[in-house]
Amino acid sequence: MILDQNGNTSIITQEKATIVELTKKIQALYPKFKNSNIIVSLTSLDPLDKGDILEFLELSTIHKAAKNSFVIVSDKVDFDDVPDEIIVVPTLQEAYDVIEMEDMERDLGF
Repeated sequence: MILDQNGNTSIITQEKATIVELTKKIQALYPKFKNSNIIVSLTSLDPLDKGDILEFLELSTIHKAAKNSFVIVSDKVDFDDVPDEIIVVPTLQEAYDVIEMEDMERDLGF
C-alpha cells in the first residue's frame, strides 16, 4: 500500500495485496486520514468484481457520513455492477473531479 497526500486528499494505491487485506490496512490507519478526502487507486490490480468493490462499502459510508469524499479508481470493473453507494471512476483525474463537485455540494449545503 502506497499512501500519498495531495492537499486535503489522501491517495491510497494498492499494488500487490488482496482487496480484503487493503481494507483492513485502511481501517487500521483510518485515524491518519479520516479528515481528508480519500482516493483508493486499484488500477494495477486484475479485473475486479462487485464483491471486491463491496469490501469498501462500510469505509465509504463512514467516510461520507463525516462529510468527506471516498472514491475508488479502477478501469477494470463493470460499472453497471457497482452499487450507487460507492463511487468508482476509471481515472485519477475523474476522481479529483468528483471530489471537487462533492466539495461544492457540501459548500452549498447539499
